[in-house]
Parts: sequence; structure tokens; C-alpha cells
Amino acid sequence: MNTRTRVLTGTALAVALGAGTFGAVSASAAQNETVPAVAAKKDGQPDEKNFTTTTHLTIDAATRAAQAALEAAQKENQKVTVAVVDRGGNTIVTLRGDGAGPQSYESAQRKAYTAVSWNAPTSVLAGRLAQAPNLKDIPGTLFLGGGTPVQAKGAPVAGIGVAGAPSGDLDEKYAKAGADSLDK
Repeated sequence: MNTRTRVLTGTALAVALGAGTFGAVSASAAQNETVPAVAAKKDGQPDEKNFTTTTHLTIDAATRAAQAALEAAQKENQKVTVAVVDRGGNTIVTLRGDGAGPQSYESAQRKAYTAVSWNAPTSVLAGRLAQAPNLKDIPGTLFLGGGTPVQAKGAPVAGIGVAGAPSGDLDEKYAKAGADSLDK
């Protein structure tokens, strides 16, 4: 082994051992701590002012919406990818249609993330770039038509992004078909 390889191997080993030791110390410290009690009312039930309830799109609903968007595109002979993300921008499901371009996978996810983040279709958001061009610099976003939010009681709970059609208008049309399928 040459000197550089030995140094890199030794450094990697030291980092791994250090991380393992830190994890063990953290885990044992956590075991000795007392867990704070949940704020409770007199009846022993949690105090509701300390908690919030959120609505999430189920995996089944996300899959149905993605499939509906993909089918809408296929009816018009478009090769697209569809991504559905949750309120936090985490991917729930992605369907890459036969023949969809390699760039469409990431683009669909970023459009979905952008739509749910601002609770607006990405075509509307793309229009806002004239007034605020720095919006495009936010990591993970894509300000092109093709993303639409999914709402429950007026609040965003998911985003659907479609990429791969020849225009953002078509991509967004298919994303909307996916969102509309959830109302049925």
C-alpha cells in the first residue's frame, strides 16, 4: 500500500471509530435521562393546545393520483414522469413512463416540491420570477409549468409534478388530472 492509501484508510477508520464511540455515548446518556411528562389536563388527557393534527396523503391516494396523471399523458402519447411528494417535500411515489427522458425524473420531483412549498401551480410561480428572480436559487425548486399542489381544507398536503411533455402547460395539465382524480 502506498503512503497516501494508508493515510486515507487510517483517517477513514478513525472517523468510523469516533462516530461509533459518539453514538454509544449518546445512546447511553439518553438511557439515563428521564423523559419529560406530557402536558396533561386534569383528566389525564394531553392538553390539545400543545399539539396539532395534520392531514397526509396516503400511499394509495398518491399512487392513484400519479397513475391518473400518467394515464392522462399516455392518452395524448406523451412520455412523462410523475412524482408525488408530501407536505415536507418527501417523495411518496414516482412513476416513470415508458420512454420518458432521463431528466424528467428529477424535474418531476422538483416541480412537485415547488408546488407544495408555495401551495400554487408552478406555472403561476414561474410568472413571479420577474418580480423575484432569486426564487429560482432556492435548492430543490423548479419554476417551470408542471407542478400542482394537492389541498385538504385549503391547506397544501402534497404536490404532484409532471415532466417530459413538450411544454410545461401539458405537464401541468397532467398533474392537475392527477390531483382531480383525488376528488372522485
